Amino acid sequence: MKRILVTGAKGRLGGRLVEVLSAQYSEIIGVDVDEFDVADFDAARTFIAAAQPDLVIHAAAWTDVDGCAREPEKAIQINGFGAQNMALAAAAVNAPILYVSTNEVFDGESRTPYREYDPQRPINAYGYSKFVGERAVMTLNPRHYIVRTSWVFAHGGKNFIQTMLNAAKAGKPLRVVVDEIACPTYNNDLADAIARLITTERYGVYHCTNAGACSRYAFARAILDRAGYAETPIQPLLSHQWARPSTPPHYSPLENLAGRGLGIELRTWQAAVDAFMKHEGL
Repeated sequence: MKRILVTGAKGRLGGRLVEVLSAQYSEIIGVDVDEFDVADFDAARTFIAAAQPDLVIHAAAWTDVDGCAREPEKAIQINGFGAQNMALAAAAVNAPILYVSTNEVFDGESRTPYREYDPQRPINAYGYSKFVGERAVMTLNPRHYIVRTSWVFAHGGKNFIQTMLNAAKAGKPLRVVVDEIACPTYNNDLADAIARLITTERYGVYHCTNAGACSRYAFARAILDRAGYAETPIQPLLSHQWARPSTPPHYSPLENLAGRGLGIELRTWQAAVDAFMKHEGL
């Protein structure tokens, strides 16, 4: 495998993948909406036919969860049918595809972490749009990886860690939900795991998150404690007290069962937070 095409190359995961993979492969083609719109089938097919990649990594997505709730048809067009377009275009040049998905394809009603082939029952527009994308990729390109992740934090731009720290520095009151539980995931660790996964050619569904799960409240508390704000209070809230357009699953940790079988495991989320904060000088 020499040539890999990565969509969403201007995004944080796509951009990191381009960096990581460029050190390992001879040609990485990073594309974003400037090159073609994934929701435009003819444009996607034409570009991929010309590029002739050996693998397509489809990291592009509309990840504004509340925006998806406001415009569900747009969400399906980008996240669902966009994935369909990419799966078909990749199959047409005999290339496998890796599709990045989310914990929000699950309903949050489980009491144990979700495994890779547990039934998906999305309860919000974002989760449904990614579910549509998953089904399209699985149906249309037999050589596929579905990589689900959750609560990704990355360097640059807006992220939960910086939001919490900026509020603490400014002395703003902090209110965080206690009944939404998932797995915080460091963008750099996720990119490294994907880079390892594609070398295996073991196609299928994978959960790639940092190990362990916590509530949003516990995540925020750990961030502040590590950054020297242990005395800064956080008011715990129930999710129904935090009005927002989208309804996230209450309990959606992902168990990395399939990846573990290949020796692909991510460090704990606490260690990942420490690494992130050290890199940021926090």
